[in-house]
Amino acid sequence: MSDNWRSKVITQGVERTPNRAMLRALGFGDEDFQKPIVGIANGYSTITPCNMGLNDLAKTAEVVLKEAGAMPQMFGTITVSDGISMGTEGMKYSLVSREVIADAIETACNAQSMDGVIAIGGCDKNMPGAMIAIARMNIPAIFVYGGTIKPGHYKGRDLTIVSAFEAVGEYSAGKIDETELREIEKHACPGAGSCGGMYTANTMASAFEAMGMSLPYSSTMAAEDQEKVDSTAASARVLVEAIRRQIRPSDILTRKAFENAIAVVMAVGGSTNAVLHLLAIANTMGVPLTIDDFETIRQKVPVLCDLKPSGRYVTVDLHQAGGIPQVMKILLEHGLIHGDALTITGKTIAEVLADVPPSPPANQDVIRPWDNPVYKEGHITILKGNLATEGAVAKISGVKNPVITGPARVFDSEEECLAAIMAGKIQAGDVIVIRYEGPVGGPGMREMLAPTSAIIGAGLGDKVGLITDGRFSGGTYGMVVGHVAPEAAVGGTIALVQEGDSITIDAHRRLLQLNVSEEELNRRRQHWKPPQPRYRRGVLAKYASLVSSSSVGAVTDLNLF
Repeated sequence: MSDNWRSKVITQGVERTPNRAMLRALGFGDEDFQKPIVGIANGYSTITPCNMGLNDLAKTAEVVLKEAGAMPQMFGTITVSDGISMGTEGMKYSLVSREVIADAIETACNAQSMDGVIAIGGCDKNMPGAMIAIARMNIPAIFVYGGTIKPGHYKGRDLTIVSAFEAVGEYSAGKIDETELREIEKHACPGAGSCGGMYTANTMASAFEAMGMSLPYSSTMAAEDQEKVDSTAASARVLVEAIRRQIRPSDILTRKAFENAIAVVMAVGGSTNAVLHLLAIANTMGVPLTIDDFETIRQKVPVLCDLKPSGRYVTVDLHQAGGIPQVMKILLEHGLIHGDALTITGKTIAEVLADVPPSPPANQDVIRPWDNPVYKEGHITILKGNLATEGAVAKISGVKNPVITGPARVFDSEEECLAAIMAGKIQAGDVIVIRYEGPVGGPGMREMLAPTSAIIGAGLGDKVGLITDGRFSGGTYGMVVGHVAPEAAVGGTIALVQEGDSITIDAHRRLLQLNVSEEELNRRRQHWKPPQPRYRRGVLAKYASLVSSSSVGAVTDLNLF
């Protein structure tokens, strides 16, 4: 290997001898100073089943990197369990953790002058956090997804974590008894891996595979299967070759790559959080991407996969049906992804997909053929109107008619709303407003899985609308609109809504409208005062003071200077 890629730590001659001395304590021999130093960003923890298996993958990567001629240096990154913190004050740290993960990986790699990094993650924010760091550093990198959890089973049906949340709503509505509720809880999560439907973790892993930053098929493998270990080993070998060839993220994370990712997210019925995270990564990479680009692509790409939360199958079923490569090949055949986009392997997307059949297997219905999609257009739509002049994100899968006009039921926190739903105070035709839960106002833009699951469990999924400046879990479905921007805490129109106001959600017209005159809104605006910050110290206070609008990805370094 030539000197042009070699780490600064090991090439600056005699004056860096003290640094070499410290590396010798880590096991470096004379010949090792001529090898690339590769970071292993290890997201292992016992905080969540999503990450509990990652250490074995990191150790595999460590062995294979050495065999491939590199010197690995392993370091830890944090995670937050969205599923465990959901519905609590702790959920405010979830989106914040994306920035903490990005900062940690950037800090470790740049401080130690690493030549490349293999990032290994599991829970939702591991993926975008790692990719933001990878985009900032622009050193050869690959992402290894820890894998999806296998489905739980109870009374002949597959269960996921969302089953447990929806069971709470069913219990409160008197549809199941306490014994049934407890059994669903016990069986929902059988082992290691990230939440099993096409929720946020699986969505973002699929997006990264589509972008060429992960190996083919890796995003849909089960965490506990041997092929996940094998794929990790292959990823380590591919990274060393990418360092040798100097294939960098800026070569891969192009506009074409982001368009490919959005197309795949639509085709698999993925999480609304993909909008937020892809905007953030693109912003960091310097790629021009706006919230309106999602709507443009949505209108061209059908939903091809029948996956939970609104569909029937889980991610391991998608894997057995051909995984993301099969979905991408269908899209490629119909001109909906860019085959000339580069991947970390050094091959183009078209080359990677060369041996994949143009149509899905006939003996399954997880991946639908082109002429029989689940939906003719994508399921994530961008709404605008006087309630969201910068845009809002709606997920309309599983909704027969995504149009409602009804009276506003206004809540200034998730907890207030959930209490009203559980008490039976929400009726068919209502439009729930949950505000002051945005990036600044929350702070941290909590996910509203508990209220939306309670609505579904109560049988109101097609009958009640919900809008929020917060986010939704990838497990959410129904007539729900999130990421409303500008948010309430900065004076967005959502802050001016009063109980009983008429609100229209119309996904067909891509409209989110408060049916109140502009004169009345101006009068209310004159009397509105920004709320006092909920936190004045610590990471949440810092985040609230730095974070940008959700319409540009809720990044924290947008306009620092």
